[in-house]
Amino acid sequence: MQPQVASERGGIACTERSRSEVAHVLEKLGNKIENLGLNTWQLRTLSAVRRCRTAALGGHIDACDNCGKISISYNSCRNRHCPKCQGKNRDDWIQARQNELLPVPYFHVVFTLPDSINSLAMHDPRLVYNILFESAWETLKTFGKAKEIQTGMIAVLHTWGQNLSLHPHLHCIVPGGGVDKNGIWKNIRGDGKFLFPVKALSKVFRAKYCEKLKERSPDNYTKVKKQLWEKQWVVFAKKPFGSPKSVVEYLGRYTHKIAISNNRIQSIDNQNVTFTYKDYRQNGFKKQMT
Repeated sequence: MQPQVASERGGIACTERSRSEVAHVLEKLGNKIENLGLNTWQLRTLSAVRRCRTAALGGHIDACDNCGKISISYNSCRNRHCPKCQGKNRDDWIQARQNELLPVPYFHVVFTLPDSINSLAMHDPRLVYNILFESAWETLKTFGKAKEIQTGMIAVLHTWGQNLSLHPHLHCIVPGGGVDKNGIWKNIRGDGKFLFPVKALSKVFRAKYCEKLKERSPDNYTKVKKQLWEKQWVVFAKKPFGSPKSVVEYLGRYTHKIAISNNRIQSIDNQNVTFTYKDYRQNGFKKQMT
């Protein structure tokens, strides 16, 4: 019997299952997963993904919107990291954000940490990522204050790159202005087509991050101080979005995005997994990795 997925109208439509899935990779590993040195939470997550929409989780009755057929479908695991369970959660998140946005220009800003801090991110992720959120927000507030406005942001943390390497970065939606001391909205520029200079943002972001890391973890800061200050940090800002609705729909793709989706997996054997990824150093050229 074919698995079922939600249609655009909220019902059920019959579809073919993906040829290769993350769950299939986990099935190949079998009991070897327990020997990977993972913690209890990670093991529970992998178990949920592996069992999602299988008989192990039970089932329910669905009706197909297209053909009217009544069928039994397996239950979903609803885990945050499952590639098959993010559609509804994403839609719910987008709906909840709709009323929070203003009818003003918005920008997509990305704050990226240099790879010299990756080792610390592996050993103390809470420290590294808390400082990342705080430094990004304080950087934007600093530039807003220079324009005599209070701005805002919605931020989503990603810790991986397209090739699944550790790549901590923060996706932010930032309004192209803010409220002044009188509570009146003011665009950063009259035409709303410019946020802040990215080179200046990068320098302030680096300074704030290093300052906080030095304060909270002086020993770790000393170990990476030279590398942190030698490199240019990257802050990227995209052009304004078309409308508030497009803003939340765009960010919604990031709030519930997982490390790898099923449609990127090309093949699986007993030793290797081949998947596609975009190489952004070559303008997003699609490549394969095994």
